[in-house]
Amino acid sequence: MSIDLNPLAHEPRILLEAQLRPVQGTRFQPTGFPNLGHAVYDSPNGTGQTVLVESAQSMANRLESVCWDEVRNDWVEPLRGLPMVQVQDKNKKHLTNSLIEAHRLNSPYILEGKDKTVLNILKDRLASFEQGRVDLRELAKVLLEFDTNALLHGVFLAKKALAGGRLRLPRSLSAFVEADGARRAVSGGVKNDSVDPKGDTNKGFGNVPFPRDEWTAERITAYFNLDLRQIRAYGLGDDVGRLLILLALFKIRRFLAEGLRFRTACDLDVVDLQVTRPSKFAMPTIAAIEAEIPNLIDRIGALGEFGDTRVLTVTYEK
Repeated sequence: MSIDLNPLAHEPRILLEAQLRPVQGTRFQPTGFPNLGHAVYDSPNGTGQTVLVESAQSMANRLESVCWDEVRNDWVEPLRGLPMVQVQDKNKKHLTNSLIEAHRLNSPYILEGKDKTVLNILKDRLASFEQGRVDLRELAKVLLEFDTNALLHGVFLAKKALAGGRLRLPRSLSAFVEADGARRAVSGGVKNDSVDPKGDTNKGFGNVPFPRDEWTAERITAYFNLDLRQIRAYGLGDDVGRLLILLALFKIRRFLAEGLRFRTACDLDVVDLQVTRPSKFAMPTIAAIEAEIPNLIDRIGALGEFGDTRVLTVTYEK
């Protein structure tokens, strides 16, 4: 039986919240930023401090990584057949691809090498946008053919040769993790040198004491926001819209099941998952999503909406 998406027909977005907790103990290590450290701020409700555990940009990468099979260098089984751009070196060895690249189709390994295949295709298909407004529907159609994943996580084709660097889509799926009622847990350690405790520490010898900051929190929450209005605005038809929604829900489900080990000292587990908007929508199981996505991929592919080839391979040389 197909998943009932009728409750979403006139909704602008899906909002979900997942309550998390450390797998063991009470401490966790939030994300850190250069020259800033942990992002700590006063809770708006006046209950204490909030610490950012995972940022939106990091969560985008994590939601993508659960879709990739590192052993086979391919999409995970239910998603095989989705388009992407594969990058190989001059010896035909796999380097990277548009799914796992931080900037997706805008990766320098795709656009900045000697192989100009993708750049030339984009210039040809989007040449009419050199002047005037960018037609986001046409951009979405091109992305569907070459980098479907970017329709969820956004893209910025920041090259002057491509409509003066104006080709961009914001994220339709975004997420972040916050911890409320957060308190710093200060500890430390020593790197011991049993041979020469007083050795030159600049060269890696000697005993080296170090401080360590971890955190505890009353509540750790992962927030997910899927912009349904933006997906409908792509104008790609009911099947593609359904695929994008189910792909987003697949990413969320799989991430919560397999992707919550953010760092060595930040390994979390799911306590509860709730749909906060719309209230009438029930989050489908991962099994139900996995059962439906392959048929959608086959149906859309048979209509030619994924283009001539599902995997476009380019060779990267500086």
